[in-house]
Amino acid sequence: MCVTKRQLEKMIDSTNLRPDATADDIKKLCYDAKKHNFWSVCVNPCFVSLASDLLISMDVKVCTVIGFPFGAATPESKIFEVKDAVRNGADEIDMVINIGALKDKKYEAVKKEIKDIVDVVGKVAVKVIIETCYLTDEEKIKACQIAKEAGAHFVKTSTGFGPKGATAEDVALMRKTVGPNMGVKASGGIRTIDDAVKMINAGANRIGTSNAVEIVEGIGQQKLLV
Repeated sequence: MCVTKRQLEKMIDSTNLRPDATADDIKKLCYDAKKHNFWSVCVNPCFVSLASDLLISMDVKVCTVIGFPFGAATPESKIFEVKDAVRNGADEIDMVINIGALKDKKYEAVKKEIKDIVDVVGKVAVKVIIETCYLTDEEKIKACQIAKEAGAHFVKTSTGFGPKGATAEDVALMRKTVGPNMGVKASGGIRTIDDAVKMINAGANRIGTSNAVEIVEGIGQQKLLV
């Protein structure tokens, strides 16, 4: 299969979730996203309004993170974050599951938290970050199954703040678990075009990266074999 530069750009969530990110950093993120027509920018909740204003009437969505980066907030506080984010203009939500609850096998609680967020946001896409670096393969499979049952639109590998980011092996396992119709987002440590191609080959249909510009500007106009 061949992927054009244009198609790759539309698979990218261009990301700046640094704790020291400034308004000028987010303005540049949005400028670059408009220039390259990325699928979205992914920013911390405090910058959703700014990004939404900068990208109004553009074909670039605004994504934000909820319960980030540990997933250990209460369900009620995550719901509050979600409502606030949508009110401020978020088009997509990347939420971190309660990792400890999953490992404690509190599956119904994990599912309810995801479903409640899906129900609250309406048409806004929900991506469930399972933070693969902390999970066994059995737990990764269970997390993906729960996210799918709860009505989420994507499962996502990582926050990028854990000890390890996305791997092709984890992406392949996630794709196998959720099937062909649910989204799989690879995120964390994707810095080069080779990294991105490996993730796409493994089954990812969305790439989260803080190196989006470097990736797409490095490939020219040639088609990529994946």
